[in-house]
Amino acid sequence: MSRQKFIDRKRELEFLEGAYSSDRAELIVIYGRRRIGKTELLLHFARDKPHVYFLATEKPYRDNLGELQKLLAEFLKDDIFGKIAFEEIDELLMAFADRIGNKRVILIFDEFPLLVEHHRPVLSLLQRAWDLKLSKTKIMLVLCGSSVSAMENNVLAYKSPLYGRRTGQWRLTEIPFFHIGEFLPGYTAEDLIRVWGVTGGIPAYLLQLSPEKSFDENVIERVLSKGAFLYEEAEFLLREELREPANYFAILQAIASGRSRFGEIVNATGLDKSLVSKYLAVLQRLGIVEREVPVTATLREASKRGLYSIADNYFAFWFRYVLPNKSYLEAGLAEDVWKRSKEDFNTYMGSVFERLVRNPEVFLKLTGFHFTKLGRWWRKSEEIDLIALNELEKRVLFAEVKWKNLSEREARGILRDLERKAELVGLKGWKKSYGLVAKNVEKREKLEEEGYSIWDLKDFQSLIP
Repeated sequence: MSRQKFIDRKRELEFLEGAYSSDRAELIVIYGRRRIGKTELLLHFARDKPHVYFLATEKPYRDNLGELQKLLAEFLKDDIFGKIAFEEIDELLMAFADRIGNKRVILIFDEFPLLVEHHRPVLSLLQRAWDLKLSKTKIMLVLCGSSVSAMENNVLAYKSPLYGRRTGQWRLTEIPFFHIGEFLPGYTAEDLIRVWGVTGGIPAYLLQLSPEKSFDENVIERVLSKGAFLYEEAEFLLREELREPANYFAILQAIASGRSRFGEIVNATGLDKSLVSKYLAVLQRLGIVEREVPVTATLREASKRGLYSIADNYFAFWFRYVLPNKSYLEAGLAEDVWKRSKEDFNTYMGSVFERLVRNPEVFLKLTGFHFTKLGRWWRKSEEIDLIALNELEKRVLFAEVKWKNLSEREARGILRDLERKAELVGLKGWKKSYGLVAKNVEKREKLEEEGYSIWDLKDFQSLIP
């Protein structure tokens, strides 16, 4: 399989194809974190259609405008169009619209926030071009950006000049777990879950790994070794996306070291409560951090009982294994660091495996249980890894998730304790079932005959294309 093969993105392509097949002008906003695959998606979608792809750069506005004009002139096969002196982008786009008439053409503006950064009036000028001319054509204008905050504040927000003009938007997220095996053919389900714990479903990160190398070799050579793409990627991303990256670093370090409550994070960082609250909100919006509440919590309980964790696996891994070991890694001791970290990595994978099973798409494919709510539950010292509620049918599945090979005795003990804890949740009158997800469960069939649901790595393997 080619390492450049375009993988999955079926829903995203269907969305774009639906917009393209409409009989009207379209203004589509595509955004998402860096390395997520936005450019590849758009080029794949447009490859067999009339299109102009323009990538904004750090150059001054006039240089970007000139580059865009050159690309439009090449598309039109009109040298004279390329020599017209356009003062602003609205004049250029309206003149282009006049030339193409009623044809369906895709215009892709990649890294659009850079245009805005160098010339703030671009937003109002684009609004003018859209209102006066583009909206009356069959142009499909796609604005794409990697700076999530810039796209949400400058393009999607109520105060943006473009507000109300967009006809659709899509925030691109990670490749679903069951497709990452296409990047690493030959890897087992167990190793793919480990890979997911290091890179998440970020296509650019998965392409850094070699299917010819073992999981350990890939981690040592492609993540922990100085000079590797993934060695400093976390620092680069935070500095690109955020102001005051040092404060965000402090918060992420605190969470990575086990501080999950708001007060613990405040104490660990020494930052003012209001600042920590603001920074956490930004990290949540970027998808780096998540705040969990017990799945059965009321709105009032949810406001008080939230726990924070790093939701982005690459950041979680980097802050746990790269940053704390930087002095050793800088000295070229990547292999030694990884040997020393293996036991802790197995502990880390426990929470990774839980999060994977709680992923709605993974959970539904694995269990077939249709739910209206899915999440973790805790109260004081009691905790249940996963509760799936079907509020329409008053059915509930309680499950524990263990990154272990379990003997029959261990599995039975976990399931009995799960039944005990389930009574603490309440839900009187609901139809209750109990399950266990683990690497492997001894005498699984015997437990299933007793009415328990058991899933293991063989079930994951069967779902990998």
